[in-house]
Amino acid sequence: MTIESGTAELTHLPGMEVAATSAVPSPERFIERGPWKRLMLFAGRSNRPLAEDIGRHLGVQLGEVKLKTFANGENYCRYEKSIRGADVFIVQSGSPPVNDHLIELLIMIQSAKLASAKRITAVVPWFPYSRQDKKSRPREPITAKLVADMLEAAGADRVLTMDLHAGQIQGFFSVPVDHMTALPLFAQYYRDKGLFGEKVVAVSPDPGRAKMARRFGAMLEADLAIMNKVRPEHDTAEVTEVIGDVRGKIALLSDDMIVTGGTLIAGATALREAGATEVYACATHGLFPGNAFEKIAASELTKVTVTDTVPIDPVNRPEKIDVLPVSGLLAETIMNVFGDESVSAIFAGENQLF
Repeated sequence: MTIESGTAELTHLPGMEVAATSAVPSPERFIERGPWKRLMLFAGRSNRPLAEDIGRHLGVQLGEVKLKTFANGENYCRYEKSIRGADVFIVQSGSPPVNDHLIELLIMIQSAKLASAKRITAVVPWFPYSRQDKKSRPREPITAKLVADMLEAAGADRVLTMDLHAGQIQGFFSVPVDHMTALPLFAQYYRDKGLFGEKVVAVSPDPGRAKMARRFGAMLEADLAIMNKVRPEHDTAEVTEVIGDVRGKIALLSDDMIVTGGTLIAGATALREAGATEVYACATHGLFPGNAFEKIAASELTKVTVTDTVPIDPVNRPEKIDVLPVSGLLAETIMNVFGDESVSAIFAGENQLF
């Protein structure tokens, strides 16, 4: 039995000719009708090269969306083609200017919601305000929770991110959060350089990331060391002691992000004083504001490796800094989400590192 449209006669009007469609009832409690799904990938203005690389891995071009900033600083968004019923993925990192890119992401999400997208996934490689995940002092906000609330209020059905500053941020959401990690990429990078086994030691920058460093060390067949640090003020770190044997070994220091580089530089100095022969460092998100490049270039760090979750200035970047691409990992995750397949299977179920 075919259900005939009550508006079939309208298709004979000039300019309203459409292909005939029909819905076939199923004996089950649903009606099947194609096409089944459409994956559409869009990019904000924070890291378009990363979004383009993701599209190349997926074999899809970035969707057309008009983004502009009015003279008074307000953002504008309009999807140029219909996204009704589509599975929409919006790539927008929290890179500087953080607030502008965050608001642009919220506007893009709401615009997609009002345009009747079937499901909206915010792909946020670096989650903004992730360091403000708790109250460290009285009368402070928990801004990471506020950002989570705003994403949900805008209409995000799912969030895809990488290497959060703290695992509890996932609990700030009531929608699914796919948390990916670059740790296996770094482990393979160092193994390719021959940096694994008894001659190296995986170092945690603080006790809070000891579990992460232990997993990193297991990937490299290396021992573990932990640094104890204090922060006299924001973006300033002092290492008070190194716990573990690093003498005569190559230290591999891992963290989730590099801002000014203060933690890594202080850590490298402390590790060298403790007897480490060389100090390598890696972090998923490299921000490098101000004179961070110059400070790292002049430090005792042998090499610093980051990913392209945040755009890195290719002109001023010193040779001491390497950049690994994460577009392949994000593309595979997006495809698994789109196909309703397991995301943790990408890491053999080992992506819960906190």
